[in-house]
Amino acid sequence: MQFPYGAGVLGVGMAVPARVLTNAELEQVVNTSDEWIRTRTGIRERRIAGEGETPAVLGAEAAGRALADAGVRPGDVDLVLCATTSGDFVWPATACLIQDALGARRAAAFDVAAACSGFTYALATAAAFVQSGAMRTVVVVGADTLSRQLDWSDRSTCILFGDGAGAAVVGRCAAGEGVLASSLGSDGGGAELIYIPAGGSRTPLTPELLAQRRNKIAMCGPEVFRFAVRIIGAACAEALDRAGLAAEDVSLLVPHQANTRIIRAAAERMGLSEGRVFSNVERYGNTSAASIPIALAEIVQQRRVRRGDVVATVGFGAGLTWGANVLRWCRDEPVEPGGEVAAPEGRI
Repeated sequence: MQFPYGAGVLGVGMAVPARVLTNAELEQVVNTSDEWIRTRTGIRERRIAGEGETPAVLGAEAAGRALADAGVRPGDVDLVLCATTSGDFVWPATACLIQDALGARRAAAFDVAAACSGFTYALATAAAFVQSGAMRTVVVVGADTLSRQLDWSDRSTCILFGDGAGAAVVGRCAAGEGVLASSLGSDGGGAELIYIPAGGSRTPLTPELLAQRRNKIAMCGPEVFRFAVRIIGAACAEALDRAGLAAEDVSLLVPHQANTRIIRAAAERMGLSEGRVFSNVERYGNTSAASIPIALAEIVQQRRVRRGDVVATVGFGAGLTWGANVLRWCRDEPVEPGGEVAAPEGRI
């Protein structure tokens, strides 16, 4: 399908909580060890939200930085999308809170609930709005604080997740640049492989369910691992095929940061070398819908991408859901003197 406009990432930003929780600290609260966590997940530390650090607060901070990076005023934003499953309230949408905090008075706002795949879904949605000409500028946010949904006595889940937010400004760009194609999918038959059993309208919370911690994340780790390794390559292959490209055309793969072993296995299936796959999971853990936009902010910060590069993003998560986006980078990024890569920072 031919669209009148291209839809590219014009600016990026991120925000993470101040508190760092290391594996050594986790050893004091659950039966685990730094070595056990690192060998199985690659995670060394993660950020944990403190008082006042909510998805809306972190998301607005990340979005503000993305707008500044893009040189776009809040008043010029047409739509705010927030990918989250840990919003400030059951309703209204966290995107509405971010829209208000940004001062984007003329923007519409709604949430996208696709768990860890959320940003890929939201990016595809934003691109469709811009490519069709329906909207000019969309702010896409991924923000989650899953630490507040964890059972801290369950070492199979509490070691994995961290909190944070990332954002991208999506706007018009030249045809042939920006988001070239996306591939989205779901399999509701796997809904209970990773979910929160109680707290929805099907199973309202009671004192007994709270005592049983049924309002916390429950996961079947081995099944999710197998699903993730398989689906990353398949989703990327489908999106690349729709874009008329192949794995060898990918300059950089930016996967959902869930587990180093999953990322490595998927890269091997796609035939990508380590240098063509971005990973920061060791510093942030699994930040759910925030992981891909945080990674995008860091690849820009670290000078890992330049105009014309093919960047593939891919996520998977509860639902089960999955999604991949293929972008031709449309920004002229500054180059470090001498070609050196800028040192990464935990907070920008």
